[in-house]
Amino acid sequence: MIYFTGDTHFADSRVLRIDRRPFPDMASHDVTLIQNWNEIVGPQDDIWHLGDVMSFRGGDCDQLLSMLNGRKHLIVGNNDPSTTTEATGWASVQHYKEMMLDDHLLILCHYPFRTWNKMVKKSINLHGHSHGRLKPLPRQYDVGVDAQGLRPVSLDALLSTKSGL
Repeated sequence: MIYFTGDTHFADSRVLRIDRRPFPDMASHDVTLIQNWNEIVGPQDDIWHLGDVMSFRGGDCDQLLSMLNGRKHLIVGNNDPSTTTEATGWASVQHYKEMMLDDHLLILCHYPFRTWNKMVKKSINLHGHSHGRLKPLPRQYDVGVDAQGLRPVSLDALLSTKSGL
């Protein structure tokens, strides 16, 4: 299986205030996001994290990645310091990716696009960054945890929702 997520912001207390995530502290936030991830993503699955993984104050990114199931791919976000992008636990690190999945061309970037490659040919833009606050365009999905019940999501699950249609 292949899953998508973004904007986890591990160890970044700003998300408790700004995004009003329902946790009393960062420890419970981080434990819940790790549990949610591992309940969905298996060790042999691929997961694309569309940016803003963790605060630079959060410690060792490789230690965090070792607690998370799956082969992890990073699409770099605006809050990903070198301690995140240079961690050895990533299977790949890039700013942008186009990939075919189940006969769909996916355009992956941390940022939501106004237009994207092969948009008129029904390609799909997956993004993070907006924390569920943007009205989606057709075939555009926010895969960040704020928009996806604080858990990773599959393409099938995204396509079965009304948003982005």
